[in-house]
Amino acid sequence: MSSPVIAATAAFVEEKFQAEGSGHDWPHIRRVWQVARALGAQTPGTDPEVVELAALLHDIADWKFHGGDYEAGPRAARAWLTSQQVPEATIARVEQVIREVSFKGLGVATPVSSPEAAVVQDADRLDAIGAIGVGRAFAYGGHRDRPLHDPATPPVSHQDFEHYKQSTAPTINHFYEKLLHLKDRLHTPAARQLAQQRHQFMEVFVAQFLAEWDSADVATLLGQGKIEPV
Repeated sequence: MSSPVIAATAAFVEEKFQAEGSGHDWPHIRRVWQVARALGAQTPGTDPEVVELAALLHDIADWKFHGGDYEAGPRAARAWLTSQQVPEATIARVEQVIREVSFKGLGVATPVSSPEAAVVQDADRLDAIGAIGVGRAFAYGGHRDRPLHDPATPPVSHQDFEHYKQSTAPTINHFYEKLLHLKDRLHTPAARQLAQQRHQFMEVFVAQFLAEWDSADVATLLGQGKIEPV
């Protein structure tokens, strides 16, 4: 059974993110919370309270929506937890997990310093892949007014966080720049196992998307090499 502070935090976050439309909504946070709790139960050395609080608060003030301010999330989490009279040691650990959750570009390592950070990061990344991950990618792209695809804009391997933060690439590029790499960056055995099928789904989706983009699937069916644009 959840402690009073976890129950209060869940209610606080649910109310705050109920109408969020970028894919970083309450259902996303709830899934990360549930999966992190399950992964934590299988991971020795984890503090369940830190896992649950960090999972619930990991998107409380995401840098993507706060001018690239990477400390906005830890600050907002601290403010909430302080209002709930959570001990300083727990607050500091939750802040550190939140700092370590985010992906920062293909060329940037995202190590974790605790088992709690490992399971919350894994849970968040699992929700970024598979069918839900596909839906969330396009929800975020629409939220940011990004095109679905632009063949003239190739994917980029972001080698630093500043470059990654400034990207305005089409949504399909996000699969090559992040999502298709996540399965190899997970920490826990259960998360790696779950990621295999979700990763395969994304590979099939991207191949189908590109086949349909220029109606290549239709051309194949009709026995034509290519359908010429009008």
